[in-house]
Amino acid sequence: MVIRSDSHISIYDTKNFVEIRSLQVPNVLSASISPHGTYIQTFQKSTSPQDNNVHVWKTDTGESVYQAFRKNMTKASWPLIRFSIDEAVACRLATNEVQFFDPEDFSKGIINRLRVPGIATFELSRTPGSHVAVFVPESKGMPGNVQIFSCSKELQSQPVARKSFFRCSSVLLNWNCGSTGLLVVVQSDVDKTNQSYYGETKLNYLTTDGTYEGLVPLRKEGPVHDAQWSFSSNEFAVVYGFMPAMVTIFDRKCNPLLELGTGPFNTIRWNPKGKFICIAGFGNLPGDMAFWDYVEKKKVGATKAELSVSSEWSADGRYFMTATTAPRLQVDNGIKIFHHNGSLYFKKMFDKLFQVEWKPVSPEKFGDIADLLKSVDSLNLEPATKQGQVSKTTQASLKATISNTTVQKPAAYRPPHAKAAATVQAELFGASPAGEMSKNALKNKKKREKQREKKAAEVTGTGSQS
Repeated sequence: MVIRSDSHISIYDTKNFVEIRSLQVPNVLSASISPHGTYIQTFQKSTSPQDNNVHVWKTDTGESVYQAFRKNMTKASWPLIRFSIDEAVACRLATNEVQFFDPEDFSKGIINRLRVPGIATFELSRTPGSHVAVFVPESKGMPGNVQIFSCSKELQSQPVARKSFFRCSSVLLNWNCGSTGLLVVVQSDVDKTNQSYYGETKLNYLTTDGTYEGLVPLRKEGPVHDAQWSFSSNEFAVVYGFMPAMVTIFDRKCNPLLELGTGPFNTIRWNPKGKFICIAGFGNLPGDMAFWDYVEKKKVGATKAELSVSSEWSADGRYFMTATTAPRLQVDNGIKIFHHNGSLYFKKMFDKLFQVEWKPVSPEKFGDIADLLKSVDSLNLEPATKQGQVSKTTQASLKATISNTTVQKPAAYRPPHAKAAATVQAELFGASPAGEMSKNALKNKKKREKQREKKAAEVTGTGSQS
């Protein structure tokens, strides 16, 4: 999906990059595409409450299948309709409830309502879309809470998990793949220890089977900078504590599995194969990156990517890309792609770069990196007898190429003032700065040579007479 400046939205098939749908949505402010590409959701600048400015379009027909009015939209509340990754569930947040729709037929309207008084935000589980987590902030002396409900109407009478929080202003909800565990970063505007101007954060963990509901045991005081699940959902990594921050990997029972040390870090990126982890310090940190092999439990490389705004692994798990984008930063926009060990593979700069993404591909389509390296090592390459020495066949081909090629000797360096002097001489005497003489200069040169020859002949004739 591409949004153009003239409110024109184009949908492309990435297999052949052919445009399959075009939408003209006046005054469009934002758009979103559903996980399987079945629907396009748009938000337009509102004109009046009577006009619906949120539309859900069917991609294959271009038909608007759902409309609603929203006065404004924030990053947290967009898109309005949330789809599970398998598009089996579609729902939206309303006053004191979560409303569910039939994702195959929006004309049925609301088919189910989950009543949650005071609800402020929610997060639908990834895949399968079996559960929904809701957050209710504290009010009138009552603590805030996070609850997990089943998406099935028959099982929504009671939450499957619940956790209450005092001094809680907002939360970040992070589901794992498989919809079995939920990480909850609880944020408070005030730090009771007065150690942080930005308040305090705590990391909680809830499971849909009720086996765990409580704090994740972190060994260092300070904020939770980032928490990410592995793609297998069997473990999660956390960056936490006052700088230098600590990095720990836990299993699904919150038992620590591996310590990755401390450093100026606030970001975790786990590659799709689960083998490599990048921990980094982006944003207001200097951009240090450390690459770890989780299987071998060892650090494989380190480097820097200053001023990075976004970062992500490729689907095959071999490359890690960082990007500096506008409007966050107006200078030094560009992308860098690193190997899984941190060595730089590719770099490209742009005058203005607004967004960059890997093409979404299922990680299951790629083999393991270790198998790939073995297959590369098994190739029959022509060996060199010594390091820096090529084979005789290669040497012969190189000599033949060199003998048939005219090699031009590089010109000597000329400082700027010498180049300027050459230009002045050319203007005075008629020669070009590159050393080529003009027609007038060449004519004058031949005239001077004839005069010298005539004088030499006269001298020779006078000498013979005497």
